[in-house]
Amino acid sequence: MGVLGKNELSKLIQKYRCLHPHEERLMDGDGYVLTVRDEITLNYLEHQNIISNQVVFVPPNFVAHLTAKSKYGRMGLSFLNAAKVHSGFVGRLALEIVNLSNDRRPITIRTGEPFMHMEFLTREGDPDPYIGPYQFQFMSDEETSIYLQIMTKEFSLVFPEDVIKKLILNRIS
Repeated sequence: MGVLGKNELSKLIQKYRCLHPHEERLMDGDGYVLTVRDEITLNYLEHQNIISNQVVFVPPNFVAHLTAKSKYGRMGLSFLNAAKVHSGFVGRLALEIVNLSNDRRPITIRTGEPFMHMEFLTREGDPDPYIGPYQFQFMSDEETSIYLQIMTKEFSLVFPEDVIKKLILNRIS
């Protein structure tokens, strides 16, 4: 198991649209920096889910690891959800955050601002991809059709088309 470097991650993004939209400025050495879809301000002790601007697709032979930008940790923003994205997941990420700042000031995260580091790691063993209720969350019809094609063309043994279509129909908007 190893972390993909910038050149290998670029190939993965190009081949499978692992991050969409993809911006070269957000490539970060051993990973990519996700941005947020909507601007959000959290008051002291307030908890909210913040949605990534990018659609994330983790092919079945990879997993992804998330780490917060230290800028936000220094402000007192705490991340509540797991730091892993399952193999096979596709959708926008819902990142659970809470403002625990010592000075009790609001924290604002602006649209397009670098927010969360994401690294892709190679996965060993047989694929056992995520097929659950959060698959395809917060994606448009156009986006789901793109990933339906990728998943059923490139990974048909892992993602049966009938299962994927059912997940798309029942996705969280």
